[in-house]
Amino acid sequence: MAKVVAISFGRKMSNTDVMLKEVLKKCEEAGHEIQFVRPDDLNIGTCTGCTACVVGIMSGRNNGECAVHPNDDFHIVEDAFYSADALIIGSPVYETSPTGTFKTFCDRLGPSHDLAFLTEAKKERIERDGDKALLPDERVFKPRVGCLLAVGGARTENWTIMTIPVMYECMMSTGVDVIDTHVYYGAMNVQHVLGVPEQMERMDRMAQNIIDALAAGDNDEERTKWRGEDDGACPVCHQSMFKVHQGAARVECAICGIDGEVTVEDGKIRYIFSEKEQARSRMKYAGKLEHRNEIANGAMTQKKVEGLAELKKPYLHIGE
Repeated sequence: MAKVVAISFGRKMSNTDVMLKEVLKKCEEAGHEIQFVRPDDLNIGTCTGCTACVVGIMSGRNNGECAVHPNDDFHIVEDAFYSADALIIGSPVYETSPTGTFKTFCDRLGPSHDLAFLTEAKKERIERDGDKALLPDERVFKPRVGCLLAVGGARTENWTIMTIPVMYECMMSTGVDVIDTHVYYGAMNVQHVLGVPEQMERMDRMAQNIIDALAAGDNDEERTKWRGEDDGACPVCHQSMFKVHQGAARVECAICGIDGEVTVEDGKIRYIFSEKEQARSRMKYAGKLEHRNEIANGAMTQKKVEGLAELKKPYLHIGE
């Protein structure tokens, strides 16, 4: 038996909540343990960008605990996240993107729970301190699969287009393998999703995708394979949000941060991502390690500005 956790950023018992609970219901019927969490019911402080969590990890002082909000409720979501073998995270679409609470969750989850940051910290601490090493929670390193759900009222899909790509933020740093995503748009047409059978049936299929992935056990290729019904142009994240480089036959996946070549064959555009580029996606460990090393060799060793406090003084009260 595995554990499936749903994290909902929707209104209580509205579309997002109920769609996620449908997934949980099917997973429970298949014999899995389930848990449902609503961060909007909790007191979760916003990240201030103080970087104390990253410094704590890299210096060996701690495992990334928040210095600004040490006693808020984030630990409840964190514990649910770490306990999961499979995650499904859902959000309504507000202004083409997920909710503000979702972004707060991602900011608090980010570097302080980054798989590469914590893996390298564990290696360094064991080498330095042996049995006395302060090690991260072992659940950090557990493989997980994940699904993403977005619910938008707009009748046109383009008003939801940025939501799923932004939602990948909560999966990339923690090393969750995304196996399915779904956008329910046009939700304004019917009072509640319980009146839209095809959407509830889609949630049943998402549940089955989770069940099948968990059944793969140690077969990593089978466990992590893409099971979604919409397969985008990027072969890693399976989405299609690209930065197009003007004047060059090149695109960059906004989620993965990898470069692809644009070709035209038989009048059809193709996007070719080399194996080397795919391996350094943010969704892969190598991509996370690349960023971790960038921080270690940049932010942790940055050049100090002499007399900075005095230099800031003329700007203290401008416009206030």
